[in-house]
Amino acid sequence: MKTPPGSAHKESIARAQAAGREARAALPRREFGTLRLPERDPVGILEGQHATRVPDLIPVRVGRMLETPFSFYRGAAAVMAHDLADSPVTGHSLIACGDAHLANFGLFASPERRLIFDLNDFDEAYPAPWEWDVKRLAASIWLNGRNSSHTEEQCRTAVTSCIRSYRQALKTLYSHTATERYYFQADAELLAAQQTAARKRIRTEERKARQRTSEQVLAKLTSSTESGEPRIVDQPPIVRHSGIDPALLENLVELYRGTLRPDTSLLLSQYRLVDFARRIVGVGSVGTRSWVLLFEGPAGEPLFLQAKEAGKSVLETHGRLRHPPAPVEKNLITRGQGFRVVGAQRILQAQSDPFLGWIKDVKGDDGQLRDFYIRQFRDMKGSFTLAEMNAQETLDYGVLCGWLLARAHSQSTDSAFILGYVGRSEEFDDAMADWARAYADQTEADHAALGEAVKSGRLAAERGV
Repeated sequence: MKTPPGSAHKESIARAQAAGREARAALPRREFGTLRLPERDPVGILEGQHATRVPDLIPVRVGRMLETPFSFYRGAAAVMAHDLADSPVTGHSLIACGDAHLANFGLFASPERRLIFDLNDFDEAYPAPWEWDVKRLAASIWLNGRNSSHTEEQCRTAVTSCIRSYRQALKTLYSHTATERYYFQADAELLAAQQTAARKRIRTEERKARQRTSEQVLAKLTSSTESGEPRIVDQPPIVRHSGIDPALLENLVELYRGTLRPDTSLLLSQYRLVDFARRIVGVGSVGTRSWVLLFEGPAGEPLFLQAKEAGKSVLETHGRLRHPPAPVEKNLITRGQGFRVVGAQRILQAQSDPFLGWIKDVKGDDGQLRDFYIRQFRDMKGSFTLAEMNAQETLDYGVLCGWLLARAHSQSTDSAFILGYVGRSEEFDDAMADWARAYADQTEADHAALGEAVKSGRLAAERGV
């Protein structure tokens, strides 16, 4: 007797959901509302990260993290990974973003030049408990709300709305096939057509993102030599040329081309590298090696790529997840950390940059071997200024982020487990809101501790950079 089409898939989902429901007995959903912290020195954790970073950029990182508690949180993924390492979990792991806070979602161009909204940072991605991503997002909403002078009640409503959206999205996604889940995406036009408070802001950011092209970057970051060649302008300490041998970099570009799809590799072969410079990026990434590469095409058209250092994920180093599944471990050994970032991005995003690639074992400025991943630089990328959002816009934005985090999590095998665990009630939503508030309190204390470390001379800070 033939098995009905799709029945095996439905049975697999049912088994995963049943396992999730059974997990409630061992770890009731309300338990997620309690914050349990290990012994910790948040400033010491940051200092440990500084050991492998460019020394003259460390004060810039500290200065950026001092701006607000939310800025501190953005740069303190390692601190949170340390705090979560021994926290109770349900037992289901997946390919996690590792840094799914509110500011790490945004707009970017699909290969068809449509604007997509999705997760957009994967430096810390790693196989990890699903709860860790949810907690990272939830606490960021509360902290951002405080940063924007929202009331505590508004912060709580925004968090519970986000987690409810995550739950409901999983239910919707698992009513479809695996292929349909894979193809789901949220483009800017669809979002702007929805009747939400954030609709006008989405339209505004969409227009801005469409103007962020290589031509715009060329006008902003470069000047012309006497012979008419474009050159990136030094803007210390943000942008600075370095003494890397151009021939070495050309060889690295060829290695990178070998990791691209054949069509993108062939396209890139028509461009020549004309300049490159080190450029500071982000908050938590400041001090890691990051380069802007300027290429020129056959018609003189510019193409900007970014090469960014890929170290070990904080989920491995500080979250102590040191035994990934065998295929992941094999890829880390043979292809390196850059491939880890690229692979996770391709899994978690609905569509990804065709120029995504990686390089392994590059000898750095200090003689150490490092891995990098490469992507387009500012290609129709857009992010929302969270501090400008009112409470309702923030709530709508968090609901969208919760939906897309669920879509990302649904790509991993047996993640219907999560749907079974969170269930239909609001118990998990309320517990996560309790936890987010407590962790926001702790982050404010950690931010103050960083300020005291600067006052005492333990750390140097360069502000306003």
